[in-house]
Amino acid sequence: MQSVCVFLSSATGTPVSRSVIATLGQELARRGFTLVYGGASIGLMGDLANATLAAGGRVIGVIPSTLVQRELAHQGLSELYVVENMHARKAKMFELADGFVVAPGGFGTLEEAFEILTGQQIGVHNKPTVFLDIENFWHGMDLFLQHAAQVQVLRAEIYRLFVRAATPTLALDLLTQPLPAL
Repeated sequence: MQSVCVFLSSATGTPVSRSVIATLGQELARRGFTLVYGGASIGLMGDLANATLAAGGRVIGVIPSTLVQRELAHQGLSELYVVENMHARKAKMFELADGFVVAPGGFGTLEEAFEILTGQQIGVHNKPTVFLDIENFWHGMDLFLQHAAQVQVLRAEIYRLFVRAATPTLALDLLTQPLPAL
C-alpha cells in the first residue's frame, strides 16, 4: 500500500468529524502513504489535505474543471490534476490509489464508494475499501445493506465488502488485510 484515496465531503462536517479527519491526514503522513482525494480546499476535503500536508505527507488532488472555482481547488498540493468531468475524476483517482477510505459525505461520496465496491464485486479489481465510521455515520447504511442481504437482493458474501472502522488507525490497518472471499 503506497497511496490511499479518501472519498469525503467538501462540506464542513461536525467538529468531531473535522478532528477525526485531521487525525486521518496525520496518520496517512506518518505511515508514508500518499493521499489521493477530490482536490478541494474547503470542508472536510480541505481539512484532510491540510492535515496531511502539515504532517509532511504527499497529497494528490483530482478535481473536475467545473468544480475548480466552486470548491476552490487546493493550490498547495504536491500535485493537482484538473480533469474534464466527474467520470474522469473517478478514473484518475482509481488509477492513482492502492486502497480507499470512505469518510462521511453525501451523494458524490456514495457514488464514488459504490463504484469501487461494484468493481470489487464483479472482479474488476481487488483494491480494498474501508468506511471510516465517524460518530456512527455509516450505521444506517449498514442496516440498509443488511436488509438488502436479508431480502436476497444482495448476496451475503457481497455484503462482507462493506467494512467499517471506528478510527483512522483501524481503517488504515484494515486496508492492509486480505479482502473477503467472494
